[in-house]
Amino acid sequence: MSEDAQDVVLIVEDDPSILMVLSAYLSGEGYRVLQAENGEQAFAILASKPHLDMMITDFRLPGGISGVQIAEPAVKLRPELKVIFISGYPQEIRETDSPITRTAPILAKPFDLNVLQEIMQDMLS
Repeated sequence: MSEDAQDVVLIVEDDPSILMVLSAYLSGEGYRVLQAENGEQAFAILASKPHLDMMITDFRLPGGISGVQIAEPAVKLRPELKVIFISGYPQEIRETDSPITRTAPILAKPFDLNVLQEIMQDMLS
């Protein structure tokens, strides 16, 4: 990717205040941010956007779908997609025993935005 190109990040988060803070912070750090408040919106974005570098997803989402259930097919379609899970209940993510949860970082809410940024930089470099 060229120096002036932005990494594109999809944030899937149903809490409007967390979504707003993450979006504002990551936009300020130079990322192009796409937002989804639920699984339906996330799948619509994944289906329509040709380029996506990373997905940051909450685990517990409305409509009975989890962040893991969004991430698994997303990574099958886009093997290069990086995923970070965020949750107030990180143990629930590990208990899904999904292969993706063995490699993707899991951040427990609340987390430090600088820590998120460092993890993202490591994953995207």
